[in-house]
Amino acid sequence: MRDRLKAVPPGVWALGFVSMLMDISSEMIHALLPIYMVTVLGTSTLAVGVIEGIAESTAAITKVFSGALSDWLGKRKGLAVLGYGLAAFTKPIFPLASGLSWLIAARFIDRIGKGIRGAPRDALVADIAPPEARGASFGLRQSLDTIGAFLGPLIAMVLMMATANSFATVFWIAVIPAFLSLLLIIMAVHEPARVAGRRVVKSPLSPSELARLGKDYWLVVIIASVFTLARFSEAFLILRAQSVSLPIALVPAVMVLMNMVYAGAAYPAGVLSDRVSRHTILIAGLVLLIVADIVLAMATGIIGVAIGVMLWGLHMGLTQGLLATLVADTAPAELRGTAYGMFNLMTGFALLAASIIAGALWDAIGPRGTFLAGALFTALAVAGLLVVLRGQKPVAGNG
Repeated sequence: MRDRLKAVPPGVWALGFVSMLMDISSEMIHALLPIYMVTVLGTSTLAVGVIEGIAESTAAITKVFSGALSDWLGKRKGLAVLGYGLAAFTKPIFPLASGLSWLIAARFIDRIGKGIRGAPRDALVADIAPPEARGASFGLRQSLDTIGAFLGPLIAMVLMMATANSFATVFWIAVIPAFLSLLLIIMAVHEPARVAGRRVVKSPLSPSELARLGKDYWLVVIIASVFTLARFSEAFLILRAQSVSLPIALVPAVMVLMNMVYAGAAYPAGVLSDRVSRHTILIAGLVLLIVADIVLAMATGIIGVAIGVMLWGLHMGLTQGLLATLVADTAPAELRGTAYGMFNLMTGFALLAASIIAGALWDAIGPRGTFLAGALFTALAVAGLLVVLRGQKPVAGNG
């Protein structure tokens, strides 16, 4: 494991810490936002699902164009800096917001920043990482990103208890790590020189260039989209915890717990995927999601919800970095930005649909029906994946 860490380039480490700091900022806000909207502003859970889905799908749509632009320019860092900068400068909107419309606008702009940086950043990781340590590199970046995702809610929880549930105070403090993230990417991340002889891409989103992405890449996109339909925004994990009477000040503990497991699993899963079939690990992650959904559906108290949340985090650790690695495995190097953009577009639309369906089910029949429906759809996704992969060559190691 230590040898694999040494094989990860410094640029990937730097991008990991950039992601970690921005996630600390974002999750300090997002861990509280669903509860703030429901309990303070009186928003319905269906509206929360719609808002979350639109926010994430906005990021996904933006990634298509930023990824394609990075391929056209032949450079990634500038767009990543722009995306992190936009996210940092919109963070003060959250504590200043006077109503739901302001929060929606802030969430929307913040996700545009995420969309601008996402595909170029992932393509930059793929450009920097050596093929033999690709899974480890994506796993490490995902682990560092997810450390931020559990530190953010943890800090938010402590601050909520220290400030008598002052949402505005937490939102203001969240501004600090966002600007540290922006400073770090400007100072510490260096773009590698363009490989001599690499084909110049003039129209990344043209049908001919999209066809160059190849059958194996599009299979990864289809698998990821179906998988995303089987789950929904983590906002519903927060609402599930509240449904078993977890105090508001402790609600961020849900994201802390999930992301601690997620962070702990992502890097080992990435290392393992450099040695064995990536598809095997992906199927294991889907099976874990089925179990997590069932546990969350049947839970009657905090302990049951906690177990379900931990299983949810484990499935995320096994799948999210792995899917990014599979894109790098299958897409041509000169089209990696476009590849990540299209990947995120399709999965973003799937997440929008999943979040809206989950919100509607929650309002109609409650949390049990929502999570049982997720388990059923995931089981169908596993069955479909097994059929599609029958006869396919496993992707493993230096893919």
